[in-house]
Amino acid sequence: MLRSLYEQDHEDFRKVVRTFLEKEIAPRFEEWEAAGIVPKDVYRRCGEVGLAGLAVPEEYGGGGVEDFRFTAVVIEEIFRARVGLGALPLHTGVVTPYFLHLADEEQKRRWLPGIAAGRTMASIAMTEPGAGSDLSGMITNAVRDGDDWILNGAKTFITGGINADLVVVACRTSRGEDRRDGLSLLVVEDGMPGFIKGRKLDKLGTRSVDTAELFFDNVRVPASHMLGEEGKGFSHLTLNLVSERLTQSVQSLAAARAAVELAVEYTRERQVFGKPVASFQNTKFVLAECATELEAGQAMVDHAIVEYGAGRLTVPQVCTVKLFTSETANRIIDKCLQLHGGYGYMLEYPIARLYADIRVARIAAGSSEIMKTVIAKSLGL
Repeated sequence: MLRSLYEQDHEDFRKVVRTFLEKEIAPRFEEWEAAGIVPKDVYRRCGEVGLAGLAVPEEYGGGGVEDFRFTAVVIEEIFRARVGLGALPLHTGVVTPYFLHLADEEQKRRWLPGIAAGRTMASIAMTEPGAGSDLSGMITNAVRDGDDWILNGAKTFITGGINADLVVVACRTSRGEDRRDGLSLLVVEDGMPGFIKGRKLDKLGTRSVDTAELFFDNVRVPASHMLGEEGKGFSHLTLNLVSERLTQSVQSLAAARAAVELAVEYTRERQVFGKPVASFQNTKFVLAECATELEAGQAMVDHAIVEYGAGRLTVPQVCTVKLFTSETANRIIDKCLQLHGGYGYMLEYPIARLYADIRVARIAAGSSEIMKTVIAKSLGL
């Protein structure tokens, strides 16, 4: 169906992104997959072409684009080109909003120019070895000491953690009757004494995206590094989880679309019993099912992007979108790999990478089970 989401400015921007990915990213992508990380010079190059700081106001060196649709275009083109830009989508679509919405003027002038230029990569650390989607259960803590906070704890599964220059760390600064009270957000800079980047985790998929363990051993963080209000971290995280889950939803649908395109292409060319695989009824029916689910998911995502732009997208609503798109994308890509037969299991075929990469969509930004819990609660259950 014809998508009405984008306007001419978005399509012009799409052409720029597509050319950049084809000329500068695609030729190097395989080496990044093998290394398990994207070199930092790539992020600086993304800053030069305007991809690292799309939403950052022009006065801080960014593009001044508040329209999330431009971020969606970048994500769609990344999957269309069958490449990756490491942690850039998280940097732009997930972490940057924390600085835009919560930072005071001094903090913005200190950090946003580097963020926009791709010189300062930002990550966020919420998940702990013993606390994942249950944010209120985190034990990483900070104690006030004069003009500083003394931060102690550990985080894991931190996307972009190895390359990060700034890490927004969710930690407990006090305790109240409600477990959600007393959480705060501190910005830790790479190089601060006691801030240790652990091993780069070896993952099933999204291998070019560096994922890290982070440790904080009596890290002295200036009080001026607190984002937002002290003790209001839970509400701050909940607010920005909307953009994180919407970003994940766009990624899921873009991955599913790429898988369908790959399956159509492959089944038209692959011969079995003297005929193209695409000529068999089973193939046609499977791809018809995939195309139908893809259209339904795309309509849901497009509507969510419009609602987000209007400031109306709620947490339960984005959970519905994230649940549907992540589960749907996993089903679609599984079916498309099956149509490739044994070749689909070979890593030299892009469908195998998509299959491995998409599995985390049902976990990242809140597991499917957490999405269902939030949705059920919104129904009064």
